[in-house]
Amino acid sequence: MTLPQPGDAFEWTDTPGRAALVCRPLEPVARHIFTSRLWPLTPAGGADAAESWNGIAHALGAADRSRLLRARQVHGASVLTHREGEAIGQPTDADILITSDPQVAVAIQTADCVPVLIADTGTGAVAAAHAGWRGMAQRVPLATVEAMVNAFGTRPSQLVAAIGPSIGACCYEVGGEVRDQFAGAGFNEREMARWFSRESRPSPTNPSIAGLGPHARDGHWVLDLWTAAADQLRAAGVRDDRIFVAQLCTASHPDALCSYRREGSAAGRMAAAISARRTML
Repeated sequence: MTLPQPGDAFEWTDTPGRAALVCRPLEPVARHIFTSRLWPLTPAGGADAAESWNGIAHALGAADRSRLLRARQVHGASVLTHREGEAIGQPTDADILITSDPQVAVAIQTADCVPVLIADTGTGAVAAAHAGWRGMAQRVPLATVEAMVNAFGTRPSQLVAAIGPSIGACCYEVGGEVRDQFAGAGFNEREMARWFSRESRPSPTNPSIAGLGPHARDGHWVLDLWTAAADQLRAAGVRDDRIFVAQLCTASHPDALCSYRREGSAAGRMAAAISARRTML
């Protein structure tokens, strides 16, 4: 299988025996991976999924999946905070997971939604966040940074953030009600103009999904979640030169990435996971 070419700051690795994406500027700060569809993470779980979660844990330096902190993702902006020395309990509803414990990794799952991994070069704290359009309208990237500031004394200027594969503006047509949700959430006209367009934005790397024309249908818009995520991180105080986007659309690459928009309920899931390194920069 030929893997799609990610943005310049990202590269594919063989971890362990399956392709996964890493962000080079984030790697010295925190172990992390964005998995591909070659990791069988089905929504129903099962033996294959358990094996994949163990592999993810091992890649991040954890003994097994019992050291992975996960949550029930509900397309909101609730935060699950784990501090060093605390036990890992049963999953609760949350789409933002943060920890200061280098022996624990935090992980989320996606199949078109935006995975955001963040590490603090000062305190060592890390975060994994899940944001589809609902989460983005609720400011999940900004809320993640604020949660790290409140829980661990993070300075936003010391953060490194990686935005992993998700559905891109080449493929993501949404109804007018989605744009209305963002407008009702108080985003300004400049933000709305940057994130919503009448035209799709395919590229040689990310072609548009079959059936999607160059212009949005009447009453519809094309939503750019990558720009929305990066803009919200900047608004939270993360430096522009420390925000990195994988620039891979999940809907564009059926061999490598899972996409709910493309496959519907049969779609698999991908993981984004991160753990702190003991020695910070």
